[in-house]
Amino acid sequence: MASSPLLFTVRRFQPELVLPAAPTPREVKLLSDIDDQQGLRFNIPLIFIYRYEPSMAGRDPVEVLRNALSKTLVYYYPLAGRIKEGVGRKLMVDCTGEGVMFVGAEADVTLDQFGDSLQPPFPCFQELLYDVTGSELIIDRPIRLIQVTRLSCGGFIVVISWNHTSGDAAGLKQFMNAWAEIARGTHQPSIQPVWHRELLMARDPPHITCSHREYKQILQSNNTIKEEETTTTIVHQSFFFKPSDIARIRLLVPFHLSQCTTFDLITACFWYCRTKALQLKPEEEVRMMVIANARSRFSAKHSSFVGYYGNCFAFPAALTTAGKLCGNSLGYALELIRKVKDEVTEEYIQSVADFMVINERCLFTTVNSCIISDLTRAKFREVNFGWGEGVYGGVAKGGAGPFPGITYIVPHKNAKGEECMMLPICLPSKVMKRFAKELDEILHSQNYPTTSVSSFVKSTL
Repeated sequence: MASSPLLFTVRRFQPELVLPAAPTPREVKLLSDIDDQQGLRFNIPLIFIYRYEPSMAGRDPVEVLRNALSKTLVYYYPLAGRIKEGVGRKLMVDCTGEGVMFVGAEADVTLDQFGDSLQPPFPCFQELLYDVTGSELIIDRPIRLIQVTRLSCGGFIVVISWNHTSGDAAGLKQFMNAWAEIARGTHQPSIQPVWHRELLMARDPPHITCSHREYKQILQSNNTIKEEETTTTIVHQSFFFKPSDIARIRLLVPFHLSQCTTFDLITACFWYCRTKALQLKPEEEVRMMVIANARSRFSAKHSSFVGYYGNCFAFPAALTTAGKLCGNSLGYALELIRKVKDEVTEEYIQSVADFMVINERCLFTTVNSCIISDLTRAKFREVNFGWGEGVYGGVAKGGAGPFPGITYIVPHKNAKGEECMMLPICLPSKVMKRFAKELDEILHSQNYPTTSVSSFVKSTL
């Protein structure tokens, strides 16, 4: 018999705007032409969960984090400003110093009561992030919305609504680390933030030099719109990949691909299972867009990205048909994914910036598409405000903004304490059931070569 869902009550304090602790420059800063594309104009919630730490007894996390945030904003002062839109839909930050929206709160629940629910979808998540009217908008709104909720056990939960135009996961982690360092007593961040958005502006004149299948605008056919997608509820669910699961998947791909990254393996698995679950017609095109951090792809300018907290990535699209993807082995999807990741070069990023200016900062392709981002290197769980490493650090759900087809790979400890990779996704309920079935069949496939799974696990750990 299934247990009842966890319910608890949160009492919020008065929302307030946290201002920088010292005077900051009053200026207008342009976002880059990578930052302000339509596909990044949304807010995404991230959640950080901490247990009670005896050495911090008597210290209020709400007060500690509020005060540290004010000091951190002196260095990250553009985040205390407001985003404006100019000619040609160009976004910029008006550094007004108006502050970040901050809410303190307390809840009548302990971390232990969450049990196995310390993963997306989180119970009563709407209680953990203040619902500010118009918070889904980005123009003339606080760039950060933060709620810190004390728990009755002495632990606490931090939820931050992050405006994606202001930076990517690497940039957010840099900000979070700076905030945490100052909360622990340092006087300034160990990595000084730099703006340098001019590095990712379009050329003059802009000229597109690469193929950008991720932005091809196509119409949704009647064949694509399934009954499940229009009449059933969208559900959220997280799937876990233990080391033994990853080893099993490796045994299903050709030997020359078996040393690929865990991210590539899970991505191929996700694309294959999701496409089969959607039951598309064989001739329909499907896209997997893989977010690739481009900081290391720049040559002479690479040193300029030390401290850079803006968006610096691309999401090239692997393209095929549903019939080819589902009719081949996982190795087929895997090779497509690895190929497009290699396309991301300094020139590719420059071409994206030019493409945005020429094409009015258009949205990526959403028809039969999905996007996946690797959050394993961000290591959000390691953000330490003085209470130690978090129990969880990462996205609050699969999907982001208006597009449910976005997902993430997040490092996580399961209920048994094993280090796993977590994949939080959202799909129509009937499709989700088929996805779970397809994934289960892969993880329990008997089509392995003679090498045993147990020995393969040992060799890859």
